[in-house]
Parts: sequence; structure tokens; C-alpha cells
Amino acid sequence: MRNGDVSYWWQALGGFPARRPSLPGPDQADVCIVGGGYTGLWTAYYLKGLRPELRVIVLEAAFAGFGASGRNGGWVTSELPGSADRYARGPRGPEGVRALEAALRDTVDEVGSVIEAEAIPADFTRGGRLAVATTPSQLARLRAGLKHRRDAGDGRDVYEFLGRDDLSDRIRVSGALGGLYAPHSARIQPAALAAGLAAAAERRGVEIYEATPVTEILPPGSHPHPGVGAVARTVFGDVRARSVLRCTEGFTAALPGHRRDLLPMNSSMIVTEPLPQAAWDQIGWENAETLSDEAHAYVYAQRTADGRIAIGGRGVPYRFGSATDQRGVIDGGTVEALRTALDRLFPAAAGTPVAHAWCGVLGVPRDWCASVTYHPASGIGWAGGYTGHGVAAANLAGRTLADLVTGRDSELTALPWAGHRWRSWEPEPARWAGVRGLYALYRLADQLESGDGDGGPGNGTRVTTGEALARVGDLISGIPH
Repeated sequence: MRNGDVSYWWQALGGFPARRPSLPGPDQADVCIVGGGYTGLWTAYYLKGLRPELRVIVLEAAFAGFGASGRNGGWVTSELPGSADRYARGPRGPEGVRALEAALRDTVDEVGSVIEAEAIPADFTRGGRLAVATTPSQLARLRAGLKHRRDAGDGRDVYEFLGRDDLSDRIRVSGALGGLYAPHSARIQPAALAAGLAAAAERRGVEIYEATPVTEILPPGSHPHPGVGAVARTVFGDVRARSVLRCTEGFTAALPGHRRDLLPMNSSMIVTEPLPQAAWDQIGWENAETLSDEAHAYVYAQRTADGRIAIGGRGVPYRFGSATDQRGVIDGGTVEALRTALDRLFPAAAGTPVAHAWCGVLGVPRDWCASVTYHPASGIGWAGGYTGHGVAAANLAGRTLADLVTGRDSELTALPWAGHRWRSWEPEPARWAGVRGLYALYRLADQLESGDGDGGPGNGTRVTTGEALARVGDLISGIPH
């Protein structure tokens, strides 16, 4: 088994891409984008589509797609990147939340359209998303969530409940009691999307400089360059621009002044060797749905285009001081836990070796709600905080940032995450204790719920215990339920 060195997705493409040159020296642009992941690349792509005359520069510390964009689970999902209740407290209320959810559903199609138009070999397959319950407590949460969605006006075209038999027609998960199907989701090969998107942006005239870490972003008046807007400072010189956009997601804490903006949450993955056809005959999964369970410490998975199962979960969720692991190596205990989850869900895959294991970081804001923000006066903007649902959200954020920078008053700029502000995370050691405590309680809740049995007496107590533990964890960490 290979461990680390970014992800299996890059290995499947033949290894790391050829490195683009670093910034040759001090420069000036109309728009300078810090971060060459999905958010930065989509923003650059759409900016050049709206205003081809703009000079747009992307500065990337490693290579385009190095971070979560090339390491994620490959879900293009319309799932909300944050708390609906929190978004609903904004000026547009519940109507704004519904508008954001509808925009995210449309975004799944938008990503697929660009992949097709730009001939990106990203294995885009729109099979929908399945959330599967394997205990009575999970099933109760799933049904409660569906009722909440129905009360909000969502019909079967958005969410559909699947009983045990209907679920098994799609995928046979061991012990599954039911599932929730959402059609607005697709599977991709995430590194292929990142590489193809970078190339598509360059064809539009975007300049991408790799191995060029930005050490600081300076607003107007705080740097020795009169007559220009903001500055992105690098070891190769300053890039002056009318607009500087921070698109660094899980790596935001490394920038001065932003250590407590977004918490870098670790997520880990393993991928098997290709399964034999006999195993797929038992499992099904012919429509390539993306898959998760309803546990508190949930797992997420996909059937890859080359016949493997890729499955992920949080593992060690947070490192003290917002530290990030550059090499993507995960500990043996996390590999074993993911392997156990895989074998529990799919016994037919139990004899298939693990081919690769890796991890990466995603950005989590204090209130669990993403933001897309731009200040015309300073020329500084940012987007991020997708809480693990960033593949589609980054596309929508990129289009929104492009509208904001070019001064377009659009439906996107009116969405409730535009200009959303969050509180800073607590300083250490409270930050570390809160997050670690939260996930310890989540796992304890899952252990209690695993003894639910078949729904006999006593299950109500265990449901209450599990949900109470999760809420206590939320209070400790500041993450809303």
C-alpha cells in the first residue's frame, strides 16, 4: 500500500503534473488570485470569460490542485456548505437559503457542462447521492431530515426516501435499513478536474505561477507601492493588483492575520485495488452514486471509474495550532478504521487490498457557513469555508467572486453567503480541545447507537443519548448542530 504523496487521484494520472514556472519577479495585474485550487481556478476561468481584457494571475504555493482539490472524495454535490439555520438568519431569511440550494443544484450541471465543453477527462457521472442508514437511530435521523426538507418545500425531485428493497436495487450495503436519494450529485476524478481546469483557464489567458507561496496579503496603504490597490507578497517579489483574492481554503491559517479564520480540518481516504466482477455482482452500485452513511462520524465513498472503492472519513480531525501535513501521510489507525468501515458496509470487498491512503485539509469556519466576500474599496476578497462540500460550491463561489470583482449585480451576488461574516476560532488550546472532544463524543455516540438492534425497547434512550452527546460536542467546539 502506498501512503501519502498527495493522493491516489494524482497517481492514477501518472504522478504529479509537470511543474509550471514560478513567478519570475515583481509584477502587476488587474486581479491576483492566491491559491490554485478549485476556488482560485474557477474564479480565474470565469473572470476571463466575463472580461477577457483583464490580466489575471494565479499564485500557487505548490502546484495547481495540490490541496483538497486533488485529494477529495470526488463528490460534485449540491449539499449546502454550512448550516441552513445560520444562513436563514441573514437578510433574505429562508428564501435566501432556498435560492442558495437551488443555485447549488444548478451548479452540478454547470460543472458537467464545463467538463464537456473543455474536454476534461474527469469521469463526470451524474448518478446522484445516497445517504444510507445502518442502525435504527440513523434511520430515525434520516427520516427526520427528510421531514424537515419536505416541510421546507423540497419534493421527490430533490430528495427521495428509499426503503430497504428499493435501496438494494441500487446498492447493497450490509445492514442497510433505508436510504435517502438526492439526484443532484455526480462522481468525478478530482485531480483530473483540477488539472483540466487549470489548462482551460490558461487557454483563456490566465497566468498560473506555481511553487510561489504567498507570505502575506497587504491592503492598500499598508505597503510601499503608491497608486495601486492590494499586494500579494512572495519571496520572488510583490504582485500589485487592483484586486487580490484569497482562495486558500484549508491553508488559510498559514497567512499572517488569518490563523483563526478557518480551521484546517483533516480528512483521510483509502482506495482499494480494482474489485473482481464477482464482488461487484454482489454489491451492485452500477449507477455510480456517491455514498455516505448516517453515523455522527460518517464515512463517504464512491465507486471509481476503474472499478475501485474510494472511502474516506475524518481520521485525526485536527492538529494542534492549525498545522497541516504537506505530504498527505495518514496514521495506521486511521487506515485500519477506514478499512473496517469498508468491510462492514461491503463484505464482498473484504479480500481486496488497499492500494493507497492519503489525507488533506478542508476549511471550517466558526459558524459552519461558507462565505464569498469582496470589498471594492480595498480590492480584497475571499471565498471558502465549504465544510467538506467544496467541489460544486467552489464553482459557484468562483462565479460569484467573478461577478463581485467585475461589479455585476447578479442573482449570485444576492445569495446569503455573499458577504457572510463569521467569528474567529478560539485560540489554542481551546481550539484543539474543542474539536478533538467533539469527535470523541461523535464516536462514542456511534458506539452506543451500534447496539440499537432491530428497534425494540430501549432504542429511544439510545437515540437520545447519541444526539445529546453530539450536541454537547457542538457546544464545546462552537460548531452548530
